[in-house]
Amino acid sequence: MHEFPVRVYYEDTDLAGIVYYANYLKFIERARSEWVRGLGIDQGALKRDHGIVFAVRRVEADYLRPARFDDLLRVTTALVELGGARIVLDQAVWRGDEALFTARVVLVCLSDAGSAARMPADLRALLTAG
Repeated sequence: MHEFPVRVYYEDTDLAGIVYYANYLKFIERARSEWVRGLGIDQGALKRDHGIVFAVRRVEADYLRPARFDDLLRVTTALVELGGARIVLDQAVWRGDEALFTARVVLVCLSDAGSAARMPADLRALLTAG
């Protein structure tokens, strides 16, 4: 399981002083990007060499508890399923041992034309090794 730290800044909060709901999606996006980078995958090279990119197809999210200004959070990312052109991840935002937000995220590999594209074998190997 990959972990990524996030500090809540003033700009992340709403008028009530809690993290605005859409910002949790930004937090998990950053964590996914770092998860991929940590596996040794260069997304720029993936696009250049194979003509494919990752795109979010679906997010199922549960907002459990609010995060507040200056909280130190951690985002976890775990691979659930790997298909030919699809990746399913479970992600969560934590404050200590308390889950604040959970999401099931479905990613697809897209070609330059915008259609689903099979992942190259070397990419699949990196994703399963991590």
